Amino acid sequence: MDDLARRYELFGQVEAIGYRPLTEGITRDTTMLGRIAALPEAKQQPNLLFAAVRYLGGPTASYPAFAAFVAGRWPEVRATMLARSTQTNEAARCAVLLPALGLLDGPLALVEVGASAGLCLYPDRYGYRYTLPGGREHLVGPPEGAFTCAVDGPAPLPGRTPEVVWRAGVDLNPLDVRDPDTVAWLRALIWPWQPERLAHLERAIAVAEREPPPLVRGDLNDTVEELVAAAPQGATVVVYHTAVMPYLSQAERERFATTVRGLPCHWLANEGPARMPWARMPQPPPSGRAVMVLVLDGRPLAYAGPHGQSLSWFA
Repeated sequence: MDDLARRYELFGQVEAIGYRPLTEGITRDTTMLGRIAALPEAKQQPNLLFAAVRYLGGPTASYPAFAAFVAGRWPEVRATMLARSTQTNEAARCAVLLPALGLLDGPLALVEVGASAGLCLYPDRYGYRYTLPGGREHLVGPPEGAFTCAVDGPAPLPGRTPEVVWRAGVDLNPLDVRDPDTVAWLRALIWPWQPERLAHLERAIAVAEREPPPLVRGDLNDTVEELVAAAPQGATVVVYHTAVMPYLSQAERERFATTVRGLPCHWLANEGPARMPWARMPQPPPSGRAVMVLVLDGRPLAYAGPHGQSLSWFA
């Protein structure tokens, strides 16, 4: 219970400050902690609980109202948490992937593992607005609805989006954005005080609806080799993932790393630094805020905001 309370406390302090009134209330509420602790460990995530309440139409602005809703409808909240997972599928993370993809010779064949609804399979379909020190901007692709990313350091910002000739994804539970209920869940995962992320989601859904991504249901360790082999000859194959490693055990992460290193492809990862022990960081991550590390073929390139909102290039 103490570990669970600390997990919720850190989530509100570091990752999602807007949920801090809820996380502080939960840490003092032994009844609420008991409900959460009775769930399987993988289903105890703060964001899963808050998204389940929002999906069911519950309040998240104040703890008393939130706690009353959970107490009154716990069977529904519990069932939603057991049936769903935090497949946020943050398409704006393409903004931090793009400079790394620009380092590779095209055309590209993309293989995303842990693809969720496949919204990150379209880095060539989005626009990007990189804000630089001194108020300068660097635009890539169409400016309308572009993802905004604050950049510092010598990031190799490309002049155009990459040429992608083939794309495919794999997920244990691939999501179809043509299903209204799936879209409702994806919306519930967006934090309510971040309307720009919701706008990003809606734009990415529109792209995926026009061109549904080819998604395979399966375990990434069992399918990545087959997907790489299916890519067209002459294309540069890139296997990539964002915020997937926390859902794998240490043994599964090590197996994946061993497998992908032996495949004829580049490997691009955007993960929490603690989940990438094989990548030696040239400098420690910034303290007091959540970051991810961008790693290409084992070489750390930059620290990135969890939702693609920032990029600190150090390579």
